Amino acid sequence: MQENAKLRKWCALLTAVIVYFIVHEGCHALAATCFGALERVRLLGLGVQVVVKQELLSDWQLGVFSIIGSIGTLLVAYLLLALTKNIVQTNSKLIKAIGYYTTFTMLLVDPIYMTFLYKFVGGGDMNGIKLLWLPELGWQIIYGIIAIINVLLIARYVYPAYKKAFN
Repeated sequence: MQENAKLRKWCALLTAVIVYFIVHEGCHALAATCFGALERVRLLGLGVQVVVKQELLSDWQLGVFSIIGSIGTLLVAYLLLALTKNIVQTNSKLIKAIGYYTTFTMLLVDPIYMTFLYKFVGGGDMNGIKLLWLPELGWQIIYGIIAIINVLLIARYVYPAYKKAFN
């Protein structure tokens, strides 16, 4: 792989991660602000966390605060999916790479995390989401179905479109 291609790949991947955090945590921050419960935004070693004053939130509000990050990332993912034909037509290989890695990241991170990975880090957003209409297992099933659908979208649409664009 050429040096330029490697650099482009790593820049695009880093951009995808940054966009993910901006969208996911930005949605949390917006919800917390709307509910009047935003305490602070905390920078962690490899990420960002929106901290709320939980005592100010009802169970429903905490559930909405918790689920809104993954809703935001999925909405951006589907928007990027809809824009794939436009993105792959650009002359910029960097823009194409950013489009590919960002679409991939937004389609998969939250669904996979909310299906099973959350259990390894103390629950995270699932602690609030399970306060909404379904029990935890119900949410795991929903996110698992979304993950399967998104993998199929990547395999049938995203990957072939970008592969063709880079060849």
